[in-house]
Amino acid sequence: MSAPEIIVKTVDLHKYYFLRGETVKALKGINLDVYRNEYLSILGPSGSGKTTLFNMIGGLDKPTKGTVYFEGYDLGKLSPAQLAWIRCFKVGYIFQTFNLIPILTALDNVALPMIFAGVPKKQRIEKAKKLLERVGLGDRLYHRPDELSGGQQQRVAIARALANDPSVILADEPTGNLDLHTGLQIVRLLKELNVERGVTVICATHDLKMIDVSDRIVWLRDGMVEHIEKRMGIDLTAEELIAELGANIELEL
Repeated sequence: MSAPEIIVKTVDLHKYYFLRGETVKALKGINLDVYRNEYLSILGPSGSGKTTLFNMIGGLDKPTKGTVYFEGYDLGKLSPAQLAWIRCFKVGYIFQTFNLIPILTALDNVALPMIFAGVPKKQRIEKAKKLLERVGLGDRLYHRPDELSGGQQQRVAIARALANDPSVILADEPTGNLDLHTGLQIVRLLKELNVERGVTVICATHDLKMIDVSDRIVWLRDGMVEHIEKRMGIDLTAEELIAELGANIELEL
């Protein structure tokens, strides 16, 4: 049996921020392989480096030291135009706060990334409709964000993330602003899309519901990988998981 294909690889990844004469070490030597088509959850307390790691993988920021490989390309050696191409065609982003454009309808929000990708208007509208139908919003095409619930807005954001058929979806706390029931729906939808489309999902989260759909879980603490486990290897109670992540973390149970 062949080894799984690595789609994202970080090698001795460091990121430092220099604030008022003080050096803040957000990442301290992250070595991580992410496999194509897997669902990877990154867990850790606030300040553990999850969002910083996302910024490195998505080409939004450059490492202080170390390397990020995306489908074999060293992101640190790419030009701004090449990085923009990666972000447009290879990465889909889902945020905790949805980040939808308020004056645009759900349809236009989903179609927007396709404008930057040069997709003709008729084609992008048809595709945006199909994506919204897939996430259960076929009857909300022309609603603006303020006319949608939080869960519906996140579904629009998921459809938008899929607009240009990315290889990787980066989901940063995608259930953080949702209630328990709605969060479960979003978790299941992301897993369904991971399986159906073969898209790799990397999810930074505090939400223990994400563990149930994950192939592997990466535990971050203080900018370092504490350990990595396969889903089948985790058999902890909620109380033990809270202790694992740190007593000060707020988890949605």
